[in-house]
Amino acid sequence: MDIGFLAAATAEAGDIAEIARQTEAHGYESLWIPEHPVIPMEMRTPMPFTENEKLPEHYGRWGDPFVALAVAATVTKKIRLATGICLLPEREPLITAKAVATLDLVSKGRVVLGVGAGWLREETEAMGANFGTRWRRTRETVEAMKLLWREGRGAYNGETIKFPPVRCEPRPVQKSGPPVLLGAHGPKAIERVARSYDGWMPLLQDPAQLKRDVAKLHELAQTWPPKRQVRDFAAG
Repeated sequence: MDIGFLAAATAEAGDIAEIARQTEAHGYESLWIPEHPVIPMEMRTPMPFTENEKLPEHYGRWGDPFVALAVAATVTKKIRLATGICLLPEREPLITAKAVATLDLVSKGRVVLGVGAGWLREETEAMGANFGTRWRRTRETVEAMKLLWREGRGAYNGETIKFPPVRCEPRPVQKSGPPVLLGAHGPKAIERVARSYDGWMPLLQDPAQLKRDVAKLHELAQTWPPKRQVRDFAAG
């Protein structure tokens, strides 16, 4: 079993380079950095993962995951470098595609892209995205980025993501780009993973439920129609 280590990149967390060195030295398979670009000062959305529904204070101090992982890439040789998770609806897709590809290049193909749509409505809206269409925007962003990673150029004309023919390099070291794992939970999440993503990042506390969900995911992976190709949605 491979085990990864998750660390928020904050000023109080310490030297991210040393954290990365120690993660590799202690035999971990991967280093994961989470993301919250901003935390709204006035939050009405309850935190779904704490007993008191309050957001821990340190969430407002998280640094940019790609900057932190680039630092980690320079002081390690083996560990996978992962976002856990990157909030794609809150990011511009072309800049994100280039950042991910560049990180994969400098790390010699060690990137894993954990992505999610986000749960904090006020944050999503502060970043200029529509909370109601965030799942579609996440999927379309992944489709568009995979096209650019594979071809180095292309156009995309989705419902939430649109751009004309562009050239976007460097291309990642990994042949089809880094694997994209969806961080989500619930029945719809499992269907989304089977339909559109390379893997799943569950957030569960019940091992029995995890076992059932994994079995369901394996079932869907066998019975779901083949994943739609990016070319169905893009013209390059």
